Amino acid sequence: MKKEFFNDAPIVIKKFLGYFQTIKGKSRKTVEEYFLDLRTFFRYMKRKRGKVSAEIEFEKIDICDIDINFIKTISLIDVFEFMNYLSTERKNSEAARARKASSLRVFFKYLTDKTNELSENPLTELETPKLKKTVPKFLSLEQSQTLLKTISENGGEFKDRDFCIITLFLNCGLRLSELVGININDVRPDNTLKIFGKGAKERVVYINSACKKSIDDYLKVRPNDGVKDKKALFISRQKNRISVKTVQLLVNKYLSLAGLSGLGYSTHKLRHTAATLMYQYGDVDIRVLKDILGHENLGTTEIYTHISNKQVKNAIDSNPLNKI
Repeated sequence: MKKEFFNDAPIVIKKFLGYFQTIKGKSRKTVEEYFLDLRTFFRYMKRKRGKVSAEIEFEKIDICDIDINFIKTISLIDVFEFMNYLSTERKNSEAARARKASSLRVFFKYLTDKTNELSENPLTELETPKLKKTVPKFLSLEQSQTLLKTISENGGEFKDRDFCIITLFLNCGLRLSELVGININDVRPDNTLKIFGKGAKERVVYINSACKKSIDDYLKVRPNDGVKDKKALFISRQKNRISVKTVQLLVNKYLSLAGLSGLGYSTHKLRHTAATLMYQYGDVDIRVLKDILGHENLGTTEIYTHISNKQVKNAIDSNPLNKI
């Protein structure tokens, strides 16, 4: 984590961020989001309390002077008004407001339960803004097959690497960060793949025959000379571990070549596709799917139970009254 990113954080927030990064093992991205949310809240509070000149731009308000005494004056009403400000003034979406509410709840719970700097938690009754449940976008089986065929026919110099990457996305439901982090020795002889997910949580994913073949084919042509990260499975043109941006670009390129651009598909949608195909065609138990995808909560996985028209039809057809 870049230390300079938190230069304008007060001590009380720095300790909180340090606890969640080192003790709780939260990812850098999660910790940075906590900081950004708390910074926005305390900038709002300083302006609301008249602690800064009205001439100062909101994004330039310094929060380094925030201390526990200031925090003790914050009430649930203050947070309700902050949520209203996010909605009316900053035009934050329900998801953005929900994340900020969650960050504030975690911060105040930490001060109450972990450090005992607060005798009572003022945000115990803070509710999270309700999110609209949307069906995840995914490629159909035919579109997935078209995408893979496009790579085979138009992949060029990096055909085997790119085909392997897309195959892993479509079969294993990996996150982008998980894929770029794969090392050669994470591919195990027993046809499993060791994955490091969110918060450095480790899980093991089974590799089916399509994944095994694509990995074997790629390893035959993977560069070895001059490679800077010899552990990395996927190597870029510059002989570095492949980057998140490079993977995003190559996925977008092949989606375009396959005639699938402009439809809202992306790298993350390939993860949705894998989950959907497993659920639709494999009769996979939702709890098994949760483990495959590395979800913490079953609720996150349950969205895939709403997208299989085939299963809905079968369920309705199986009603005994259908035979009357």
